[in-house]
Amino acid sequence: MILRIRSRDGVERVSIDSPNITVSQLKSLIQKQLQIPIHNQTLSTNQNILLVKSPLDLLKFTDMSDPNTLISSLNIAHGSIVFLAYEGERTITGPTIHPAGSFGRKMTMDDLIARQMRITRQENPHCECVSFDQDCANAFQLYVNEKLAFAVKRGGFMYGTVSEEGKVEVNFIYEPPQQTTEEILMLLRDPQEENLVDAIAAGLGMRKVGFIFTQTITQDKKDYTLSNREVLQAVELHAESELKEWVTAVVKLEVNEDGGADVHFEAFQMSDTCIKLLKEKWFETEIGEGMDPKLSKMKKDVVVGGKDIGEVDNDFFLVVVKIFDHMGPLSSSFPIENRIGQVTVRALKNHLDRTKNLPFVKRISDFHLLLFVARFLDLNDVPALAECVQKQTTVPEGYQLIIVSMANTS
Repeated sequence: MILRIRSRDGVERVSIDSPNITVSQLKSLIQKQLQIPIHNQTLSTNQNILLVKSPLDLLKFTDMSDPNTLISSLNIAHGSIVFLAYEGERTITGPTIHPAGSFGRKMTMDDLIARQMRITRQENPHCECVSFDQDCANAFQLYVNEKLAFAVKRGGFMYGTVSEEGKVEVNFIYEPPQQTTEEILMLLRDPQEENLVDAIAAGLGMRKVGFIFTQTITQDKKDYTLSNREVLQAVELHAESELKEWVTAVVKLEVNEDGGADVHFEAFQMSDTCIKLLKEKWFETEIGEGMDPKLSKMKKDVVVGGKDIGEVDNDFFLVVVKIFDHMGPLSSSFPIENRIGQVTVRALKNHLDRTKNLPFVKRISDFHLLLFVARFLDLNDVPALAECVQKQTTVPEGYQLIIVSMANTS
C-alpha cells in the first residue's frame, strides 16, 4: 500500500507492506525511501504542522509522537496523507532526465531560458491568514453537502476585506452561473451581474479577495491536493485579481475518526512562481486524456530539485494559509443566486415578512438580497444602498418604497 507524505517539498510516496505497522516503523521506511533521518522527523495527521516556525512548537503535535502507536489506529490507510516536518536539507530523488546540451545535441536559446526557470516551494504566503464569516461559509457548504451531495463541483468568488497586516476576511460568497461535473467547474461569468456584485461590495467597503470551490467525493480517492485543472483555474483567477493576498479555498468531505464524513475547508495561495509560469505561458493548458491529474504539464522543461522535468507536482505551487472564522456584518438567509430554482420576488416578500420586527436596514443586510434588488435599480444607486448597510444608517425612503413595492408584486 502507498502513503502520501506531504512536507515542505511537496507530496512524495512511501510504500509499506501492511497497515499494521507502528509510527516507529513508518519513520524507518521514510528514512530508507526518502533519505530523511529518523531523528529529524516529526509526523502528524494535522496539516498545520507545516505552518510551524519554531522547533518547540512541533512538540504540540502529539498524535504520532508515540513510536509504538499503530498507524491503523490513526485511520491511516492506503492513499492517506501524513504530514512531515523535518530539519536540515536533502536532495530530492527523481527520474534521471538528460539535460539540454548533452552529447549530440546543441543548446538552444529556449533550452537556456528553460534551465533558468527553477521551481521551489514557497514557504510563506503573502496573507497572514484567512477568516470566514460563519454564516456565508455554512450556506455554501450546506448546499453542496445536502443538495449536491458533493457529487458535482461548485464554485464562487469570496468578497471581504484585507487588513494592513495581510489578514483576509471573507464576508460573503458570490456564486456565478456555472456548469459542473465530477471533474470540471466551468464558470459562466456574466460581466453585467459581476458589475452589480462589485458595486455592492464597494458600497460595503469590501472587494473580491479569493476563489472557493469544492472537490467531489470521487476526487477524494485520487492522489492529489489540487488537480492540474484546478491549479490552472485557480492561478488564472489569482493572476486576474492582481491582489497579492488572494486566497484559494477548497471544500471537501473527509472521513473522520468515527468513520463518518466531515466537511473540511483548506486554504492556499498560488505561489509567485506559479503565477509567473502562467503569465509567461509555460503551462500546457490543454488537459488531455490519460494525463496524471496530480502533475501540471509544462510546454518546456523546468528545473525541480536539480532535475530538468516537463511535469511538476501540483503541490509545489500551493502555499498553505491558516484558517479562522468570525461573525461578519451580513446575514446569509436570503436565497442564493444561480442555484437550482430561480429566486423570485416571493422570496423577497417572505424575507421581509420574516424580519418585519427589525429596523429596515437590518432586514436588507444580506448580500444575496442586495444583489436581487440591485437588478431593479440604476447601477449608480447600488453602492449608495449598500453603504447604508455598511454604516447601518437609515435607508432613504425612496429605496424602501422600491423594495417594499417589489415584494408586494408577488
